[in-house]
Amino acid sequence: MNTNHIGQPLARVDGRTKVSGSAQYAADFNQPGQAYAVIVGASIGLGRLTELDTEAAQRVPGVLAVLTHRNTPKLAYAPHKGFIDPEHGERLHVLQDDRVHFYGQPVAVVVAQSLDQAEHAATLLRIGYAAQNPVCDPLDTRAEAVVPEAGREPGPHAADRVRGDPDAALAAAAVSIDAHYDAARENHVPIEPNATVAAWEGERLTLWSKSQFVVNEQAEIAAILGLPAGNVRVVCPFIGGAFGTSLRTWPHVTLAAVAARVVGRPVKLVLSRRQTFHLAGHRPRTVQRVALSSTPDGRLTAIVHEGRGETSRYEQFAEALTAVTPFLYSCPNVRTRYRLVPLDISTPTYMRGPGEATGIFALECAMDELAHALGMDPLALRRRNEPGLDEGLQLPFSSRSMLACYERGADAFGWSRRTLAPGSMRDGRLRIGWGMACASYPVFHGQASARVRLLADGTAEVEAAASDMGPGTYTSITQIAAQTLMLPLERVRFSLGNSDFPPTPPHGGSMTLASVGSAVRAACLAALDRRREAGHGSGIIEASATAGPDAGVRGRFSMHAFGAVFVEVAIDPDVGTIRVRRVVGTYGAGRIVNPRLAASQCTGGMVGGIGMALMERTALDPRDGRPVNAHMADYLVPVNLDIQGLEAHFVDEVDPHVNELGVKGLGEIALVGVAPAVANAVFHATGKRVRELPIRIEHLMEH
Repeated sequence: MNTNHIGQPLARVDGRTKVSGSAQYAADFNQPGQAYAVIVGASIGLGRLTELDTEAAQRVPGVLAVLTHRNTPKLAYAPHKGFIDPEHGERLHVLQDDRVHFYGQPVAVVVAQSLDQAEHAATLLRIGYAAQNPVCDPLDTRAEAVVPEAGREPGPHAADRVRGDPDAALAAAAVSIDAHYDAARENHVPIEPNATVAAWEGERLTLWSKSQFVVNEQAEIAAILGLPAGNVRVVCPFIGGAFGTSLRTWPHVTLAAVAARVVGRPVKLVLSRRQTFHLAGHRPRTVQRVALSSTPDGRLTAIVHEGRGETSRYEQFAEALTAVTPFLYSCPNVRTRYRLVPLDISTPTYMRGPGEATGIFALECAMDELAHALGMDPLALRRRNEPGLDEGLQLPFSSRSMLACYERGADAFGWSRRTLAPGSMRDGRLRIGWGMACASYPVFHGQASARVRLLADGTAEVEAAASDMGPGTYTSITQIAAQTLMLPLERVRFSLGNSDFPPTPPHGGSMTLASVGSAVRAACLAALDRRREAGHGSGIIEASATAGPDAGVRGRFSMHAFGAVFVEVAIDPDVGTIRVRRVVGTYGAGRIVNPRLAASQCTGGMVGGIGMALMERTALDPRDGRPVNAHMADYLVPVNLDIQGLEAHFVDEVDPHVNELGVKGLGEIALVGVAPAVANAVFHATGKRVRELPIRIEHLMEH
């Protein structure tokens, strides 16, 4: 009997369920007597409602209710902030007043017996506005940057950090570069749109809702509606992609619950693709400045990294834009500065590799620019500045395999064959470019709980309120449980996605395996102890356990995953089209529980990074803040024909400090580093430095 499951490239335990179509996603949980709700969004970007004529909509056959701020029940909106929610500001109070904060904000909800009836009635609403001119561009002269409230205190998360005297070092340097970078706003566009089915039974509410954090959604909706948390249950066994868009509880969940209570029957509310651009967060647009200086042989003497990111006016969404800069390279003089720009937009949210992906884009492009100014190989420059410890915190790394990633990735890619001069590599008439960049992401580990039942038939049931949006949580946690219990994989059944299960952190930040896996392992060990104490009886043995990070250990080390990304592009010089031919990513991410799933995670992140580099950009109409390309025809993402050779490699890394399992997480770092590697490859192919994402044909055709 083989019970050595960890480290094996096993197939997904839920694979058959998904490909057979029997997996149920949020909108699949249809209820008897169900009605359908449709959100009507504001058609201005700022102002107030002056007219709301619902009479024609209410006359449509099948319409059950039209909710506006005039007749929606006043909601409690009690204080609640999960740690995934913005720390400062107040969430949108939906349909509670006549104010419009951003384009697409819900101003009405139509509920009808069928979706067609609801959609038709929604078109008949007559809405008038007193419109104001919104500010929706961080470069608008009317926009004012502010210090994020979350970054005002000194420490590792401070908005301003400095060591040494970087300005003096820059002024005295033999070689320096100083450049600005602009990374576009992006939307998550997962296959599954945000959806909720809400049903009341007396004072108890069940939500079948797309959520990466079911226990937070339970607490948030309870606070909004003024209910005990125990009166709300959130169910989400499967997620059809999310990338961060379902970490928060967005207004549509509240509206589904309120609509169901008003009409006295279950209500399904599914956001349209266009509405997901308005109502479910986005990666914020950022503008950054990076200045670097070095000695003639490439030793860094100064790093200055300044960035601004957009946020809404009613909340402060802050991300780790400059967090990597103090420790990625060895440098005596470093300054970072982070500001927020409040705009008349909806609140941004986390999107795969949040902060790090955008910040490393600027830093790693700047390193490539410095290497070119030095006449130096970009990889050699990075190797020369490898630090021996985290110089920002003055702490040792729990493990750092960056040099091993460089070596493994360069060998797999064939980097030694790269010529130094831009434009010097060709394939027939095509210009070939090879670029590379570093990647890093912190090791997050949150407190999680799990429950295990050992049944008389020799099987085990494991439960935790985690989520699975595609990385393989069902499988990897089953592997951990089966190995700990010394059972065959098929004898363990892991259930997740239910707020009635033991609580876990959000399914994001690459923390699920470390957090939930550690809790499941602890619960399995507790169940085995109970079985030994009880003898070999025929009854059910049940045990629960909670596991979390060791604050003492985490205070003694800097904990991060690291990686190196190598990219080849081919560019048609006549029309400027860019094709990514190869991506090789090598990662030091601790213990790899399932290499098959890990490789899938990494190649998926590479695809997202290619989209960030070359395609994805949410364009706003400056007159009203409307996302003009809020549909899949004009919001471009990579498709099969855009993707060629993607390779993921893992270096052997043992880290006894990060958690009991020694895992670091892969979902976020897999995207980090790809966009700058592509940008650097484009420069190597053409000699043209593009500092704006996404890189477009017009950038290369401009003279």
